[in-house]
Amino acid sequence: MLTPPTLEHVCDLLVELDPVRELGRGRAGARRIIPIVGGTVTGPRISGRILNLGADWQTIFHDGVAELDARYAFETGDGALIEVANHGYRHGPPEVIERLRRGEDCDPAEYYMRTTARLETGDPRYDWVNRMVFVGTGARHASAVEIGLYRVL
Repeated sequence: MLTPPTLEHVCDLLVELDPVRELGRGRAGARRIIPIVGGTVTGPRISGRILNLGADWQTIFHDGVAELDARYAFETGDGALIEVANHGYRHGPPEVIERLRRGEDCDPAEYYMRTTARLETGDPRYDWVNRMVFVGTGARHASAVEIGLYRVL
């Protein structure tokens, strides 16, 4: 039997958001764009600031599941640029999702928000991110998203 993977906490992302831009219903569901305008990265392996470039291109399926598809970048405290491509799902009881939609804070234990992330950089000090699998656990707030990012060992 193979050894199950373990997780190592890399950082916490506080991703600041502009208001949601509703595109309307597409082929797969309701489409929306949420601009990413800044934020912070803090943690034992990486720290820095999220840049004002990027967005989360979401699809909300008929059953209320939100497919998250975010691309953005951050700059570390020592000047490296790291791209983030984060994909995942958020869902929960309809009344909790409605409270989130209205901008109310909800306990993250009331809903599911998980992601897989790909990090990429050309900076040799952080080239280890180019060959790791990352997973995240998240929380949605009125104008920000929190993501705890872990590398799979």
